Amino acid sequence: MSFAEKIGAIMQRPGQDPVAKDDVPWWMKYAGRGLGTVGSMVAIGLGVWNCVGIMLGHVDCLISGMWQMVAGFLVIVIEAPCCCLFVDFVQNLSDWVEKRPYWNRGAFYIIISLPAIFLCPGIGSIFGSGLIFTTGVIYGLMALGRKASREEMLTNAAVVTATKEAQPPEMRSTLVDHAEPMSRTGPPAPHAFDSGV
Repeated sequence: MSFAEKIGAIMQRPGQDPVAKDDVPWWMKYAGRGLGTVGSMVAIGLGVWNCVGIMLGHVDCLISGMWQMVAGFLVIVIEAPCCCLFVDFVQNLSDWVEKRPYWNRGAFYIIISLPAIFLCPGIGSIFGSGLIFTTGVIYGLMALGRKASREEMLTNAAVVTATKEAQPPEMRSTLVDHAEPMSRTGPPAPHAFDSGV
């Protein structure tokens, strides 16, 4: 058993199939889960720091801090339900989210990270919500899947080129063919109002 398989067995969720159902690299899965867990803890801490802005009269930073703490809590509930065992519905919610496609999770994380940044664009909001935003980007990349092999890409490029050449000339893009030819003219003629100086 390789080191990656041992780590995967340790990090496996209860009741999870040992065989992966998708072709997402293992390191990307752990990067998303790890950044989501650590990033949400940092977001909660920086959200508390933003709430201190009420002492300076910044109500928008108070609202931003509260939003950031709620967003951080939601992310930690989804990514690391073991951190929130005191809440009854956490495991059910986490299991439900695990069954959803990756792009759903990515879009959700990106959407919930933005309001805190717009309300109070300080370093605490940008860094804390930025970690949640980055987690959403990682899940978005996971939704795209693996890149095709070199042979597959060459085959697809050859098929596209062959079908493009097989099309009648009127169906092809001829933007360059309709361009005006460049002319070789001399300098413009002097005008009557030019003094020549």
